Amino acid sequence: MTNTLITGANKGLGHETARRLLAEGHTVFLGSRDAERGRVAALELGARAVALDVTDDESVAAAVKTIEAAGGLDVLVNNAGVQHEMDAAGAVVVGAAELTAEVMRETFEVNVFGLVRVTHAFLPLLRRSAAGVVVNVSSGLGSLSKVADPSTPMHRYPGVAYPASKSAVNMLTVQYAKAFPELRVNAVEPGFTATDLNRRTGVQTVEEGAEMIVRMALVTGDGVTGGYFDRGGEIPW
Repeated sequence: MTNTLITGANKGLGHETARRLLAEGHTVFLGSRDAERGRVAALELGARAVALDVTDDESVAAAVKTIEAAGGLDVLVNNAGVQHEMDAAGAVVVGAAELTAEVMRETFEVNVFGLVRVTHAFLPLLRRSAAGVVVNVSSGLGSLSKVADPSTPMHRYPGVAYPASKSAVNMLTVQYAKAFPELRVNAVEPGFTATDLNRRTGVQTVEEGAEMIVRMALVTGDGVTGGYFDRGGEIPW
């Protein structure tokens, strides 16, 4: 039996990833900041709901106790994320000129500090697993190479906080992979997927976006670690 936790999984990419991993035979703990929404989503899928606010130490500690009591953790998918620089219509309204420390702090609190908080808390369980896996949901906007290249769509994105947070996620991925060679730790670029995160302006479906997340969640044993992937394969940092 493979126990898997997905953060931010009551909708969007997390929800679709949960559905696909359940079909692969995983026992999925569906993490959701909103306990009721998480309960409803888990009931719909046949997953186990876990109230989990990645910005709150007590919430994370309670989730660890719940999952440890259920047999431990084999796969962690760090999916929870925010994108504060867009307005309700999906337009970027916080570019470099408008960027404040507060916008950066709010973004990093979930996308970076939340990922670290959850990963740190679950590391003892993951390291006890015979095949521990961590999948960090990043973005192509976290690629310095792509954002600096005028020929890519990422180059035209004017926001700062979200791309910076995903670049930090990429560095965390590299360092965790180096520090824990017994785990498989990778970052995934799901692609520009239509979800609430981007006000549903994305150009691909959640089924398409979840494909690489699921694929990397299934990597075990001698599989790749410390990499950064989209559906086409490894991509530049």
